[in-house]
Amino acid sequence: MFGRGALQYAGAGGAAGRGKRFLVVWSLVVALVSAGIGGVVGAYVERTGLGGGVHLPQAGRVPAGRAPDSVAGIASRALPSVVTLHVTGTDQGDTGTGFVLDTQGHILTNNHVVAPAGSDGAITVTFSSGDTVKATVIGHDSGYDLAVVQVRGVHGLTPLPLGNSDDVRVGDPVVAIGAPFDLANTVTSGIISAKERPITAGGEKGDGSDVSYVDALQTDAPINPGNSGGPLLDSRAQVIGINSAIRSADSGSETDSGQSGSIGLGFAIPVNQAKRVAEELINDGHATHPVIGVTLDMGYTGDGARIDTKSAGGGPAVSRGGPGERAGLKAGDVITEVDGQRVHTAEELIVKIRAHRPGDSLRLTVRRGGTDREVPLRLGAAEQN
Repeated sequence: MFGRGALQYAGAGGAAGRGKRFLVVWSLVVALVSAGIGGVVGAYVERTGLGGGVHLPQAGRVPAGRAPDSVAGIASRALPSVVTLHVTGTDQGDTGTGFVLDTQGHILTNNHVVAPAGSDGAITVTFSSGDTVKATVIGHDSGYDLAVVQVRGVHGLTPLPLGNSDDVRVGDPVVAIGAPFDLANTVTSGIISAKERPITAGGEKGDGSDVSYVDALQTDAPINPGNSGGPLLDSRAQVIGINSAIRSADSGSETDSGQSGSIGLGFAIPVNQAKRVAEELINDGHATHPVIGVTLDMGYTGDGARIDTKSAGGGPAVSRGGPGERAGLKAGDVITEVDGQRVHTAEELIVKIRAHRPGDSLRLTVRRGGTDREVPLRLGAAEQN
């Protein structure tokens, strides 16, 4: 049987050759079909995550640039000109923000930021690059809550362009840059919530010498302690205000040096006012305040601002030869409007006056003996450090 089978195997040589070719071709077909099925199954497994590894989807790359009027575009242009101030004094220290005014190293900030330095303290300025240099106070004014410091030996400074706060409208988008809680180069955004908000801030000294009066821009851009003195920017990266105060949930308006956080009620000094004051501080070392030459009764509870019966020093409440006397104002008069805008308190009247320049002409509505009349008045000037 062995020989027979071998012969059969040997004798069927032609048929056996054809069988080998058939087997080779069939093997190739099976391999191709298997590869196709494997590819389909593999793709399905990859799509459904049934494989051994996890591959998370990721969006494609986006262009590096941003629109100039986007928050990112505004921030990229402004950040190199914004600085963080660290102030140390005998009893306390503080952190605030400022921004570059010119290539001579003048930097604008809030008076309450630099006040802790006093006459013996130290102020350092840190740029967005991380470079830190010493600064000296050129001039400050508590009534406007503004101060100018100067750094020397720093090259390549880029001033922030100043806009026009008179052109601002409610609803305009804004960007705030500062160092809240010492977190430098923090950018927040929001809108202008209101204009001409009469606010007062300060008053910690108790004698009123450190109270600031501001006809402020209101914004919901988050402002926190450390943002003080930083720029409020419009969509063109121009400064329209200097962030200065917030209203906290448990107190009235205050400078942002307290520890309360933002509740969306931030206030900025309009840049038009800040520009005039900064120029005077740089050129003269002090700023002038517009005055009407009367002493107001700060305790009056009626509607309007009443002229007191005498000055703090015991003299006449209407200064002799001053703007008020020339306009015919008298003790006991109640001022209810300035240029057609209502004023309800003495503080509001001071705010409206401070929003103007010495020499500007105003139209006051004055109530005397139950009768209202309009009084034209030209503002005088006074100095305050």
